[in-house]
Amino acid sequence: MNRLQDSKAIIFTQHSLRIMPKLRLLELSGSYYEMGYAHGRAYADDIRRYTAERVDLAGSAGWTGHDLAREEVLALAEACVIDHRAYAPDLMEELQGMADATGLSLAELVITNGFTDFVDTVYAHARQKAATLQTADDCTAFIVPDHLAADGQGIFGQSWDMHASSTEFVILLRCQPTDAPSCLTFTITGCVGMIGMNDAGIVVGINNLLGGDGQIGVTWPFVVRKALQQTRIEDALRCITEAKLAGAHNYILFDKQSNGYNIEATSTATAVTRLDGDALVHTNHCLLDETRARCRPRTAASQASTEARLARAQTLLARDQITPECLMELTHDETICVRATPPLHLESCGAAIMRPATGDFWAVWGLPAENHYEHFHL
Repeated sequence: MNRLQDSKAIIFTQHSLRIMPKLRLLELSGSYYEMGYAHGRAYADDIRRYTAERVDLAGSAGWTGHDLAREEVLALAEACVIDHRAYAPDLMEELQGMADATGLSLAELVITNGFTDFVDTVYAHARQKAATLQTADDCTAFIVPDHLAADGQGIFGQSWDMHASSTEFVILLRCQPTDAPSCLTFTITGCVGMIGMNDAGIVVGINNLLGGDGQIGVTWPFVVRKALQQTRIEDALRCITEAKLAGAHNYILFDKQSNGYNIEATSTATAVTRLDGDALVHTNHCLLDETRARCRPRTAASQASTEARLARAQTLLARDQITPECLMELTHDETICVRATPPLHLESCGAAIMRPATGDFWAVWGLPAENHYEHFHL
């Protein structure tokens, strides 16, 4: 079956297959405002549709533990705008350009960008905590250090898993700001960046965590993009550890010198682990006591999934002579590649593999088991 080549995001379903078109690459350059405006103009309808859904979900008990009126949700997001401006004023200029191009507010776009962190903020806002029914996080991330790679050049990769309705919004951005490194970032329409690599050889990846200590603060896509503005991995690390975080995420940093860090970060605790001799794998549950204590409970099915994916990826990476193709196969694995099933309908919306020493970037739109990786280069 040939892949569709249309520029629009059309999902073709036949015999349960979900075949996606060629991955859309949007080239952005100039000032941050100009990049945001161009992004907003290119995908205005998609951004408006996705934002309407995210804002509605942010006020629903199934996602946040309690129902909130739209006005209360937006008030929390408006408060977060202040912290975003203090943390990354240039990236907020980018968001302002997007807002002007789409007619959406900064508060709405903050929710679109950092939905899973914002859920933690809303959860903590309630006086009476309640169980959340939805868990939008099945990402599996991994680093292969130099000495385990077939050509001696380390590799990072991860799946990006979310509600199946998010798949159609996946894009790749090439950002070329006037005063920072260029980067490629796997993301969605309306989001400044989710998973990426810059031309200084720094890679950033993520896994969502379920934080119980959310606060008014900065959401994770802005942390990712700020890290990609750096030329030294130590500075990228400080972008995470010194941020006032709105919610919990696991961050993975890797560079072309094979330095790597895993950072479990909630709003009130951070635990940093340095890459050692083994491949590093992380999924969606905290592995360290200081961060685990800040997380809210998972459903039994969610906990089983994150533990199974961690164990399976560790087994598959317990070897040497690993190539990018090996990692592509890992993302095809039936345990790692998540397929949408009721009631949550979560799926692997795509995946990315990056080799910072050479600037090679491979990405797939849609289920990795049913779609083809494409090659890009910084």
